[in-house]
Amino acid sequence: MTLRFLHTADIHLGKTYRNSPGSTQRYRDFFATLDRIVTTAINEKVDALLISGDLFHVGQILPRTFARTIASLQPLKEVGIPCIAIEGNHDWIHRRDSVSWMEALSQMGYIRLLRPTRTDDGGYRFDPFDEETGLGGRIKIGDVNIYGLGYIGAQAGSHVERICDAVTTENNLLLFHVGIWSYSPVEIGNMKPEEAHPLAGTFGYVALGHGHKPYIVETSDGQPYAFNPGSPERVNFGEETYDKGCYLVSFENGTFSAEFRTTAPRPMLVATIDLSGSQNAEQALERCLTRVGELLPADKRRPLLELKLVGKVSFHPFELGRERLRLALEEIASPLHVEIKNHLSLVSSAGDAATEKKSLAEIEQDVLRELIGSGSDYRGREDELVKLSLTLRDMLQKNEVDEDELLALLGTEET
Repeated sequence: MTLRFLHTADIHLGKTYRNSPGSTQRYRDFFATLDRIVTTAINEKVDALLISGDLFHVGQILPRTFARTIASLQPLKEVGIPCIAIEGNHDWIHRRDSVSWMEALSQMGYIRLLRPTRTDDGGYRFDPFDEETGLGGRIKIGDVNIYGLGYIGAQAGSHVERICDAVTTENNLLLFHVGIWSYSPVEIGNMKPEEAHPLAGTFGYVALGHGHKPYIVETSDGQPYAFNPGSPERVNFGEETYDKGCYLVSFENGTFSAEFRTTAPRPMLVATIDLSGSQNAEQALERCLTRVGELLPADKRRPLLELKLVGKVSFHPFELGRERLRLALEEIASPLHVEIKNHLSLVSSAGDAATEKKSLAEIEQDVLRELIGSGSDYRGREDELVKLSLTLRDMLQKNEVDEDELLALLGTEET
């Protein structure tokens, strides 16, 4: 008997851009992606849809997000295809004193939320899923035993032995929201490949999540065992070159195999445009628009744009304002959302390098470096902490992190 599963992760329902004209459509993009995944699962007649964490973009979702999620999952419920899910770091509700949205979906029968129990000695116990309570650590579909772990933080590698020790069944599949160093593009919540390899002895297929770039992890002798589909939609700028999709997983004669199925994310363009030598703002604007026109993707849907303007110019960078650029870009690209980073530097008309003035970004970095360096505890780490400060600032401005998640990132991980 052949069993088939559709493995996806990092859907990030509820993601949008605050105070952006395209915020409503961007909000809908992620639900449209889930709708297409559900349709694929039904058309392929899979035995279960697997979601390896980060179904939601934040733990504290809006009621309309919850209602829309139910509408997306309803077709699976109607045809009897179970949706088996785990919690990712974005799904957490920190400092909570009530039931989470993931638990609510599970109790209502829209997903089967897998979460293990921890023992007094620090081990794991994967209790069978209880339909009445909507909780459990494992569930059996045909001959396959599906285990769920969720996100356990940066110390995940040290938990692998305890995880494997808790499994006594065969034909096992593990949902695990964790990244693998050297494969995953994220920098938080990863473990080393050599720490992950023992999972291959217990689980025939490890269904990963967390990193938004797809990858396959192989054992030291070249056998694939862990698969990360990445996010099916482009969640953040920087993902424009990633393949987007999910895995159609087959189990036959005791062996798992996987086929990558592409999805259709919204087009995204990230470009650095060098405007060096521009004598005035009009000339720089024309050069910028020409370059954007050359780089626009063939996909006719309204793209997401991130432009970084660099170079030494003979006019004040403020003359090429963001609003002026946005209006001009609307005519040639009609972007759904645009972000502009102005790193232009002003030079004298004579082009004397000695009279070059620093860009706004350079001034900002210098001020932060001086403030950080004034504390003796941080001397020698100025560059690292400046980069961290600016990264957190950018994430907050782009609505890529909420207050609870920020507290989690800055907090300590438990072992």
